[in-house]
Amino acid sequence: MSKNLVIVESPAKAKTIEGYLGKDFTVKSSFGHVRDLASKGLAIDIENDFKPDYEVSADKKAVVAELKKLAKAAEVVWLATDEDREGEAISWHLYETLGVEKKVTKRITFNEITKTAITNAIDHPREINKPLVDAQQARRILDRLVGFELSPVLWKKVRPSLSAGRVQSVAVRLIVEREKEIMHFKPESFFRIAGQFLKGKEGIKAEVSKHFGTDTEVEEFLKQCVGVQFAVLDVQKKPAKKTPAAPFTTSTLQQEASLKLGYSVSRTMQVAQRLYEAGRITYMRTDSVNLSETAMRGAEAEIKSAYGNQYSNPTKYATKSANAQEAHEAIRPTDFALHSLTDAESDETRLYDLIWKRSIASQMSHAELERTTIAIGNDKIKEVFQAKGEVIKFDGFLKVYLETSLDEEEDAETAGLLPAVEVGEKLDMQFIRATERFSRAAPRYVEASLVKKLEELGIGRPSTYAPTISTIQKRGYVEKKERDGEERSYQILELKGTSIEKSSKTEITGREKNKLFPTDIGMVVTDFLVDHFAHILDYHFTADVEEQFDEIARGKMNWTEMLKSFYGAFHHSVEDSLEHSDRATGERELGMHPVSNKKVIARIGRFGPMIQIGDEKEDGEKPQFASLTGSHSIHTITLDEALELFKLPRVVGEIDGEVVKANVGRF
Repeated sequence: MSKNLVIVESPAKAKTIEGYLGKDFTVKSSFGHVRDLASKGLAIDIENDFKPDYEVSADKKAVVAELKKLAKAAEVVWLATDEDREGEAISWHLYETLGVEKKVTKRITFNEITKTAITNAIDHPREINKPLVDAQQARRILDRLVGFELSPVLWKKVRPSLSAGRVQSVAVRLIVEREKEIMHFKPESFFRIAGQFLKGKEGIKAEVSKHFGTDTEVEEFLKQCVGVQFAVLDVQKKPAKKTPAAPFTTSTLQQEASLKLGYSVSRTMQVAQRLYEAGRITYMRTDSVNLSETAMRGAEAEIKSAYGNQYSNPTKYATKSANAQEAHEAIRPTDFALHSLTDAESDETRLYDLIWKRSIASQMSHAELERTTIAIGNDKIKEVFQAKGEVIKFDGFLKVYLETSLDEEEDAETAGLLPAVEVGEKLDMQFIRATERFSRAAPRYVEASLVKKLEELGIGRPSTYAPTISTIQKRGYVEKKERDGEERSYQILELKGTSIEKSSKTEITGREKNKLFPTDIGMVVTDFLVDHFAHILDYHFTADVEEQFDEIARGKMNWTEMLKSFYGAFHHSVEDSLEHSDRATGERELGMHPVSNKKVIARIGRFGPMIQIGDEKEDGEKPQFASLTGSHSIHTITLDEALELFKLPRVVGEIDGEVVKANVGRF
């Protein structure tokens, strides 16, 4: 039996570490948390300073028994779980559960699984950081309190088996509010005007920066351009710089992997976890953009040898988050000399590639550009056409990596190289074209843009983004959908020579892919919670609670005091809403039935969204019901679409004396 028992969370991590430590060490995995709040009841003694009642999870009893036996036989027990709050809490729970003595227990952390990092950690053990554990306990207990007390309100006031979560409900609120903005948005049309001009045989595309409101204004402008001799009014060449982005934090990695690789947030985290456990990258849950001195030296050496000295520009990035307790290091490769993986699955290879490029680019020189703007016009017309071009003089970090933008705005085009022209030089107008465009509502969130928004608002932390986004989808409050767009026509007015031609074309608009849509139940629950628990769903309040967890982690706030200050007002609003609020059904009247003249209503029923014809209180008769099909929502369905649902059940025919009916049912 070896003298040292090292306990980590995952078997993959255990295997990597065992390779570095030698025969005196046995490395075992706890397979994550070994105990949690008891599953029956609240498991929190509110009267007694919120004392938690923890129990070993049923599926971990065998693991705990084995670890106890090994711990008893070992001379030293090393708790080597992850370096964040969650990891600290797992170590503390292990220490409490295994019943090992304090003097033989050592806590070690490392942010990468390499031989150097592991041996360095063994040389510098510490004690369990209790403030970090308390911050994690406070989060767990607060979330249990909110879920335990809010969920029964939803069962009673909306429908059975619903659940509410502190951060999840706020994330759903963001999606619901965006959906309502989109529902109320009325697109307005405007015209963009671009011209194609010639210098000899070389073309120059230039745009008017002003947008025109109507086709009448456009026609007026095009008439002014007939027979006009266009010339170069101004040429400006300005040097410009593009700077590389900082190395990845958890949230920027999730965003970029979504945009560049199409990965969902949870897939990114699973793949990053595998890379971390295999010793390829540093710890993947971080809000720091800091790189260690060793990492910066490693990157510098690699850049100089792979690209040349002029490409190297060692840069220290400062983390915005004041949460220094967890601000260890950004996500980066453990070995910069390893440009890509040859022995891994394609998911891992692609994500590693992204992390390597982003990290190495952050330590490279700025790209040097020359931006050219040519103004084209004539004294007779007020508007000026502008052509923009960009030339890369020195590629710098662009040799390796370019960040992708989440914004969906159509930007004015920047051409590559523009022909050399001089002020006063005359140009031939080939054509001037005005194209109708439409204003757009703010886009629906994708997982990555939701993470960005949560981070901007200060809601959640690196370890919570992925579980939050998975939970709101699992609970049926939000769904990821694809939607075919709709066809719409737009006008084009074109001046060629002296004649103005009008034509119209069609385009597909509103096509959606992997966008987050709130479900009917998600909208009804959110409206109910906002009405009765405004402070719980308040963005500032939620961010403030996160700040308080950070204060606890820094040892500057007592965790039970924090819970007390939260719980009083919260518990009062739960009791108040149980007593005074009405049932929430999201009811919406669609109109009257053309034959029976009864009300047609869309609402949430016991088994989900539905349409009903008639109101028992008014008619004294039992209403007719029909469930909504997948593509409809109680918030947008029309009277005609609703009436279609009542054409079922339909008798199809008979077989062997039995009637065969077609219907859409609950299952």
